[in-house]
Amino acid sequence: MVLKIRLARFGKRNAPFYNIVVAQARTARNSKPLEVLGTYDPIPKPAPQGEGKPFKDIKMDTARAKYWLGVGAQPSEPMWRLLSMIGLMEPKYSIQKMQQAEAEQRAARKEEAADASEGR
Repeated sequence: MVLKIRLARFGKRNAPFYNIVVAQARTARNSKPLEVLGTYDPIPKPAPQGEGKPFKDIKMDTARAKYWLGVGAQPSEPMWRLLSMIGLMEPKYSIQKMQQAEAEQRAARKEEAADASEGR
């Protein structure tokens, strides 16, 4: 039984609202989940007192999310992003990781070029 942590869409047309759910991987998007972990409202709300940036509302039971991740539930791509914003998971793509990988590739190319020039 493969479990997924994913978003189930609710709300009206042009006004989406998502439940964060744990469900079996092969079930439909809005089928009955095993557990509802929280909600996500992707429409930005204005900051209180008009100061700062607008924010998207994420409410989640982090203890239960940690439990399901520990049991082996796999998050979907959008959920991976949300969980990394909350701090429960390592971001898949971060600028530092990408820059580090590029630097390693450049160093490997330089070594190959040096080996090729020495081997002539």
